[in-house]
Parts: sequence; structure tokens; C-alpha cells
Amino acid sequence: MRLDLHCHSTCSDGSLAPAEVARAALAGGARLFCLTDHDTLQGGPAVAEALAGAPCAVLRGLELSCNEGGRTIHLLIYGVGEGPGMDALAERLVEVDGARRRRLVAIVDRLAGLGIELDAAAILTGAHGHTPGRPDVARALRDAGVVSSLREAFDRFLHDGGPADVPIDRLGLGEGLELGRACGAKMSLAHPHTLRSPPLVADLYTRFQGAGLGGIEAFYGRYGPSERLGWCRLAEDRGLVVTGGSDFHGEAVPQVSRPTIDLPARHAARLCEWLEVEAPSG
Repeated sequence: MRLDLHCHSTCSDGSLAPAEVARAALAGGARLFCLTDHDTLQGGPAVAEALAGAPCAVLRGLELSCNEGGRTIHLLIYGVGEGPGMDALAERLVEVDGARRRRLVAIVDRLAGLGIELDAAAILTGAHGHTPGRPDVARALRDAGVVSSLREAFDRFLHDGGPADVPIDRLGLGEGLELGRACGAKMSLAHPHTLRSPPLVADLYTRFQGAGLGGIEAFYGRYGPSERLGWCRLAEDRGLVVTGGSDFHGEAVPQVSRPTIDLPARHAARLCEWLEVEAPSG
């Protein structure tokens, strides 16, 4: 089944508007879709409108940045329902947005200490309407001629632990899972390879599967067959649901040229059951 349960729009760090991402996924044959912008639900209404009446099941969700043991954990949250749980999540996301803005100012201050002058207020103004973050600083560095690309900006200055990076206080993984459960959502670990340790990933499920961490993104846009197989084996061993997505960002990540991936039928059937959706056939 063609689907995309991990992709980004201009509401966070993608280059296409939410409706454009949704329509691109539909054009790619998606029968199940969820926009998962970083730490925001803002694009949900535009996606719902763009895919209204289309042969595609649509979920409301996001990619929530969490912390566990000093490591950043990206939690994919699917099927956020209306009600007090969603209200609590939205309130917490406002706090997260404030922390991101303070971090951006601190990053600009660090760059000034390296002899690179940028206007933090102008960068934040340009970030209006989407989740502010390091990609905004990277674009400002490129536009100022300090670097030639966003990748160079991260490689030289903005990568985790880089000379201009500033740690950010993130939600604990336990709190993130609690917020998701209160919304009636299902949750999956995004791109597990980024943790660089299969034993660490396995340990996360030992500690948090009972708290709602029920899925693993074993089908990820850039995974080859052997990497997928490894995570599928973990899913089978732990009774996890296999999820999948492209991690499409548009021009910000040009090696992922379009949204949607193929998920084998055996995984797709269980995924739809877990998410309580009936994906259209065809």
C-alpha cells in the first residue's frame, strides 16, 4: 500500500505548503496520509481540505521532539482527536514554540561570538507561520553568503554539539507519550537509525512500550532492504506495529524527491487496524 506517515511542510521545515504536500502524496498513490510537522498541528486543516473526498484516509498528527537520557527522540503521533487532550497538547506546543524561539536567539548570539552577525529578530519574523528552528538560521547564513548551502551551515556550525548549537529543553519522552495517549493517538519511533544503537532502541521499547510507544518506523524513505529487515525483526520480537514514511521536506532534503513509500500488505493491514482506519483500496 502506498502511504506517507512522515512528511513535512512549510509549517515546520519543509518547502511546500501543507496542501501541496498532501496533493503530491495523493498524486503518488497514497491511500493513507498524515502530515507530521515538527512540534505543530497547524497544517492539519489545510490537509483535510485538500484531501476531502479523495480516496485516501487522513490522520491528524505531528513529529514531537522529546528527550530521553540526554538524547533527542522523535515521536510520531498519529490520530490526534478533538477534546481536552488535544487542547492540552496544543497548550504544551505553545510552550515548545517559545523555547525554540529563545534557542534561535541564543544560536545567533553564539554565531556573533564567532564573528558572524545575523539579525535574530529578522529571522524570527521570517519564521512567522511555521515552527522556528535551526533551518531558519541555516537559510540566513546562506543568504548572508557565509555558507553556500543549508547542509554546509549544519556541517560547520549548527549540527548537534556544533560551535553555534544551543541545547534546548525538550519534553521528556514519557510526557510526550502521555500527551499522545490523552488525545487518543497512536505513537511510533521515527527513523530509529538516528539513535545509532539498536540496543538503545530496544531498551526504549522495554521501558516505554507499555506507555504507548507501540510503533517503529521500519520503512523509512532512505532505508535499504537490509536496514528495513533489522527493524522489522525488532518489531516482530517486541510485538510492535511497523510504520512508514518518506520524511519528505521538499528542497530542504532534495534526496527525497517526493512523498509516499510502499508498505507491504502484511504490515499495512496491521497498521490500519492499529490506527483504526480503513484505507481505500486501489
